[in-house]
Amino acid sequence: MGWDRPIAAHPVVAVAGATGAVGREMLEVLGQRDFPASRVVPLASSRSAGRRVPFAGGELVVEEMTRRSFEGVDIALFSAGASVSREMREAVTSAGCVMIDNSSAFRMEDGVPLVVPEVNAHDLAWHSGVIANPNCSTIQMVVVLDVLRSLAPIRRVVVSTYQAASGAGQAAMDELYEQTGDLLAGREIQPSAFAHRIAFNCIPQIDVFLEDGSTKEEWKMVAETKKILGDPDIGVAATCVRVPVLRCHAEAVAVEFDAAVEPAAAREALDGASGVTVLDDPAQRIYPMPGMLEGTDDCYVGRIRRDDSVRHGLQLWIVADQLRKGAALNTVQIAEALLAG
Repeated sequence: MGWDRPIAAHPVVAVAGATGAVGREMLEVLGQRDFPASRVVPLASSRSAGRRVPFAGGELVVEEMTRRSFEGVDIALFSAGASVSREMREAVTSAGCVMIDNSSAFRMEDGVPLVVPEVNAHDLAWHSGVIANPNCSTIQMVVVLDVLRSLAPIRRVVVSTYQAASGAGQAAMDELYEQTGDLLAGREIQPSAFAHRIAFNCIPQIDVFLEDGSTKEEWKMVAETKKILGDPDIGVAATCVRVPVLRCHAEAVAVEFDAAVEPAAAREALDGASGVTVLDDPAQRIYPMPGMLEGTDDCYVGRIRRDDSVRHGLQLWIVADQLRKGAALNTVQIAEALLAG
């Protein structure tokens, strides 16, 4: 298994779903990181064709995405939804183009690598034209877990997420804005993007419920963590909650190790890790907060402390901008790793 079609040093890059929140962020990241594309092609549905989207200080005209859109394209960054990714997969790969997909369509498919470059860039060696970008909440957690497991093997992880409205798309962000104003003005609230009111509320449901009582988002965190870390035996328990924050997911994580790991050692290892910034000085009230970290690229870690409820445990708090590291940035980093490797 493998991909035997070389990618040009200055590839043509398509962004599918270019008018959505993540698609626009992909274009911004490509420009900010000076990705060496010879051309960038924004693609969207026929409804959005002809619109202009910002890119690298200028604008690009959105083209309608069809099955022929990928002829002459080297890399396609997809954020158009799972059904569109499945529909376009054959058209993309048969054109000799690599699909880096941000949806859930292919994440758990055996022949598709699920990649966070800081953790498992080596898995790119066996892709066959499709590479999956993990769930946003999984990405920021495994970046940190991969560093910690260099200190001692990890037995179990318990995570509770505090996920921003933008994780559900632009309509969800708009609903948070509108409901906040309506609630403060005493107007009636009618949820649409969410099952319940999101303003001044927390909703302990993200995605649909499964037979075991967990949600699909929680299942994703369990299954994807095992696949990315290459450790089917690691225990993962997740509770995923939507909170009234616009951007940046936060996570409270408890990690149980096979051997003792001191908070100071964890702090030192994380402080030297790529893609991680430690903000951990409780005496000065320094710790990561979603409202302070919008538009940033790293995974921020704080509240690192011993967990005495288990023999070898640590607790910590992780925050990352899920539109950046959780989606657009990680996708572009995968493309960069393809060029480098």
